[in-house]
Amino acid sequence: MNNTLEEYKKAIKTKYELEKEGEYFDFLYSPSRGKLRDLCWLIFENNPSRDDLNIFRNLFCLDFDYTQKNKFKEQKDKFRPIETFFKGETDPSNIDAINLAAVLVDFQPRPFKKFVEKCRIMEANEKEFAVGPIAEAELKNESIEKENLVNENKESKESPVLGNLLLNFKDIFSKTINQKIYPKKVVTIAVGAAAVVSSVCLYFVQKKEEE
Repeated sequence: MNNTLEEYKKAIKTKYELEKEGEYFDFLYSPSRGKLRDLCWLIFENNPSRDDLNIFRNLFCLDFDYTQKNKFKEQKDKFRPIETFFKGETDPSNIDAINLAAVLVDFQPRPFKKFVEKCRIMEANEKEFAVGPIAEAELKNESIEKENLVNENKESKESPVLGNLLLNFKDIFSKTINQKIYPKKVVTIAVGAAAVVSSVCLYFVQKKEEE
């Protein structure tokens, strides 16, 4: 909260440096309590917002009333912390005076409560933005891992087929030898088996290239 208040005051002071060269130059360039009081009345004569009226009431302990201008002139000392704040002489701690300083330079968002709310929203948005790319990267990695797993499973299913065929041919050839089949038949069987194995291997190579 203290850090946010410091940011609020810093932002108001930055706005003051801009506004003192603007429309209210006569009141702000070399501020005094009397000038700031007169500027305050001028601003509140022009349809002030509900928030600004609350700021006025909190600092001066009275409601803004067009008919009470003479009474308001007695409030000059209330502007002392604002004067020294604009001049860079003091660091005010009175939140009501700080809020009125925001009114005098038309700083938004005000009052301090709204400034805090906006800061919280911005922090939440920054966290969401930071998490977004991380989550997207994780999803992308997860997708790649799933694709690799599918390919591995596909390869593992194809390899046993070829392996089983080779084992079967090996068994057939062994049985042929054990049964003492004539050499001519053995050669014929071996050639046939080799042709089948070659065809199977060629099929898997072509399929792999198509992928």
